[in-house]
Amino acid sequence: MARTRSSTSKWRYCHPSYYLKRPKRLAFLLVAFVCASLLVWDRQTLLREHEDELTKLKSEVVRLKSLVEEDNFKVENAVARVREEAKEEEVDDPIDAERREKVKEAAIHAWNSYEKYAWGQDELQPQSKSGINSFGGLGATIVDSLDTLYIMGLDEQFQRAKEWVANSLDFNKNYDASVFETTIRVVGGLLSAYDLSGDKLFLDKAVDIADRLLPAWDTPSGIPYNFINLVDGRPHNPSWTGGFSILADAATEQLEFISLSQRTGDPKYQQKVENVITQLNKNFPDDGLLPIYIDPNEGKGSHATITFGAMGDSFYEYLLKVWIHGNKTSAVKHYREMWEKSMTGLSSLVRRTTPSAFTYICEKSGASLSDKMDELACFAPGMIALGSSGYDSEESKKFLTLAEELAWTCYNFYQTTPTKLAGENYFFYSGEDMSVGTSWNILRPETVESLFYLWRLTGNKTYKEWGWNIFQAFEKNSRVESGYVGLKDVNTGVKDNMMQSFFLAETLKYIYLLFTPPSVIPLDEWVFNTEAHPLRIVTRKEGGHVERLLDEKRKPFIRLRSRKEVDMVEGTCICSVQ
Repeated sequence: MARTRSSTSKWRYCHPSYYLKRPKRLAFLLVAFVCASLLVWDRQTLLREHEDELTKLKSEVVRLKSLVEEDNFKVENAVARVREEAKEEEVDDPIDAERREKVKEAAIHAWNSYEKYAWGQDELQPQSKSGINSFGGLGATIVDSLDTLYIMGLDEQFQRAKEWVANSLDFNKNYDASVFETTIRVVGGLLSAYDLSGDKLFLDKAVDIADRLLPAWDTPSGIPYNFINLVDGRPHNPSWTGGFSILADAATEQLEFISLSQRTGDPKYQQKVENVITQLNKNFPDDGLLPIYIDPNEGKGSHATITFGAMGDSFYEYLLKVWIHGNKTSAVKHYREMWEKSMTGLSSLVRRTTPSAFTYICEKSGASLSDKMDELACFAPGMIALGSSGYDSEESKKFLTLAEELAWTCYNFYQTTPTKLAGENYFFYSGEDMSVGTSWNILRPETVESLFYLWRLTGNKTYKEWGWNIFQAFEKNSRVESGYVGLKDVNTGVKDNMMQSFFLAETLKYIYLLFTPPSVIPLDEWVFNTEAHPLRIVTRKEGGHVERLLDEKRKPFIRLRSRKEVDMVEGTCICSVQ
C-alpha cells in the first residue's frame, strides 16, 4: 500500500488539477515553459542563420573560384597573345621563313612517299618503293611522325595519320618488341600527339602498348629485360649480351612512363621506371659513369665499355630531362645530382686533337681510353648546354663552353667528308685530327638536335647556319624521287634503301625548329624525349603522389603555320601542374 501511494503521489504532478489548485506552481510552470520555448527557438534560429551563412559562404567560394579561373584563362590568353605578337615579329625574318618552308616541303616529300609506297608499314624503302616492318608492323613512321605533322601545321596529313591510328593500329602482334624502341617511338609518339592535340585516342593507345611492355620490369632487381613478346608478355634479353640488360635500353623509359602516370592517374607506370633509377643509384659511382651492361638480377653493372655513344647515351640524357620534366623540384633533385656526377665523369673523358684542337669524348674500357666517338654521342653538346643553367655562374660558363666546343667537332664530322654528311663514328689520331671509322650515314639527328638547343639557349645564329648546311647536304645526297635514303658510304655517296622513321620524327623536326621562334615548343614548357617527341613539363611533388591531369586544366597550344599565315592555330595541350 505504501508503494502504491508513493507511485500515485509522483503521477499527481502530471495532472492539470494539481496546478489549478496551486496557482504559484502553475505560474512557475508557465514561465519555465516560455523560457524553454524561447531557448529552443533561439537555438533553431541561430542554426538556421548559421546554415544560411554557410550557404552564402559556399556560394561566395564558388563565385571567387570562378573569378580566379576566369582570370587565369584571361592571363593565359594574354600570354598567348603576347607570344603571338612576338612570333609575328620573328616570323617576318624572310630567311627563316624561306628555310622553314623548304624544310616543311622536305617533310611533305618524305611523308607523301611513305604514304604512297609503304602506308601502314614501319618504314619506307625508297629505292625499291616498298615498305618494311622493322618494328613488328606497328606503323612506326606514322606514330613517330604525328607530332612533326602537327607542329608543322600539316593538318590533312595529321588527320590521315590519326585515322590510321584509330582504325588500324593493333598491338596484338606475336612479335618480340624492343622495350626501348617501342617506348621512345610508339609510347612517346602517342603521348606527344595527345599533349599537342588533346585527343584521348592517342592516350588510350599509349596505355594499350605500355601495359603490354610492363612485364619486362618484373625482374629480381626491377631492371627491365630489353625485349618482350607483345602477345604473351614473355620478356628476355638478347643472347649476345650474355643475359645482361643494355644500359640505355633499360634506363630510358622514365619520361614516357612518368608522363603516362600523370595523364592517366595510374601510378604503376611511374613506379616501375623510377625503381630502375633507385636501384642504379644504390651503387652509383662518384664519376657517374655506368657500363653499357647491367645485371637485371642484381641491378649492378658489369665490367663493360663506358660510352656516351651507342648503348649508353640516353641514360645520361634522361637523368637531366626527368629533372626538367618534373620542373626541377626537390622531388626530382636526385636525378640532377646523378646527372652532375655523370658530367664529372664525362669531363674526365674529354680530349682534344692536334693540330686543330677538336674536342671529343673518349670511350672507356677498364682503365684505358679509346679515342673514338660515335655520331650518336653528338647529342651531348645539346644535353650539356641544356643542363648548364643548373650550375653556379662559373660552372655554367665552363659547361656551356664545353658544349659549344663539342658541337664544333660534331659539325666537322659532316664538313670533313666529300658528301658533307657524317659517318657513324670517328677515330682521333695524334697529328691527324679526325678520320671516319664506320662510314655509313642513316639520316641521324643528333648533331642537328644539339644545334637546335644551342641556338635556343645562346641565340647565336651560327648554329642556324650549320643546321642549314647539313640540311642542304641531305637534300643533295639523300633525296630521291620516292623519299630520302641514307648513304652506305659518306665518302663515295653510294645510297642505301632505307628511310628511317626518325628522319621525320627527329632530323627534320629539329631542323624545322631551328627556323621557328623560340615560342614554338618553348623549352620552359616542353621537354623532348630521346626520339624528339615533346612532352609537357609537369611540376612534381614530394611523396611520389600521382595526380591525374584533367582536360579542364588545359590551355591553348600555339602553332606556327607559314609566313603568310601568321595567325596561330589553337590546339590543346596539358599544362596543369601536379
